[in-house]
Amino acid sequence: MKLKMMTSFLNSDLTLIENTLEETIQAESLLLRKASLHTLQAGGKRIRPVFVLLAAKFGNYDIQAIKNVAVSLELIHMASLVHDDVIDDAELRRGKPTIKSKWGNRIAMYTGDYILALSLELMTSIDKPKAHKILANTIVEVCVGEIQQIRDKYRFDQTMRDYFRRIKRKTALLIAVSCQLGAIAADGSEEISRKLYLFGYYVGMSYQIIDDILDFTSSEKELGKPAGSDLLQGNITAPVLYAMADPLVKEMIVKVNEHTCRESLDEVIAAIKKSGAIEKSRELSDRYLEKALAILDELPQNRAKKTLKDITNFIGKRKF
Repeated sequence: MKLKMMTSFLNSDLTLIENTLEETIQAESLLLRKASLHTLQAGGKRIRPVFVLLAAKFGNYDIQAIKNVAVSLELIHMASLVHDDVIDDAELRRGKPTIKSKWGNRIAMYTGDYILALSLELMTSIDKPKAHKILANTIVEVCVGEIQQIRDKYRFDQTMRDYFRRIKRKTALLIAVSCQLGAIAADGSEEISRKLYLFGYYVGMSYQIIDDILDFTSSEKELGKPAGSDLLQGNITAPVLYAMADPLVKEMIVKVNEHTCRESLDEVIAAIKKSGAIEKSRELSDRYLEKALAILDELPQNRAKKTLKDITNFIGKRKF
């Protein structure tokens, strides 16, 4: 079952969120408006707004009260993608040109900053000081994660712990906070919001690990970018770390740099696949998913809980 089918009962609310996203990014500057709209129209699963809405189902669900939380968190995610593309010198995202490739690094950075500022402005409509504190802390952590990503490029001596810290800030934290703030915005209990945060964290960790696996196992058509792009850009992920346990494979991997040709990169990818690293990475992802499902078992029974369980299983089986 696809994600859209699982969340079909939220369609009208997700449409409202999509429309609000488009309204929010309008700017007086034509260039800024075009660049922001380009990012929005590049698509995406809108997984963070989905988690906000589902988490809010454990409280007093009112779409008008929670839509700005969902939009704000999606804007933070969008801004981080724009910044990531500058850091990674990426020409494509989801098969389409990045802002960086269309308008250059300076416009991309200003666009990312603009979208980030919009998220904060939008959250001022939420009269919950705790929510503002959580969001501010989240933005700080996401920014620290971006700096860490720059620092760790081509650093082949990093540990799995370094990787976990980085993907927590890169992906898991924003999904965890989407669940947490959805509950808080709907006046859910402290216990419910805490458990939903943990659920989101575990799901987010698994989601990024699967993404890192797909970088080696999916086609360019499925990824919207060439296979092995993360490694070529110097991003050391779980499959790479596991593969480097084999000295011969490690010898190949540490030679990769931004100038590595396609043929050489394909040889490295093949070696990583043969090393058993993909299977070990999937096992790692599955352990996080098991923790997420265990947390769900502690939550009250409702339609949102079933949907969260379906999404968790969908993430674990994702092919691209």
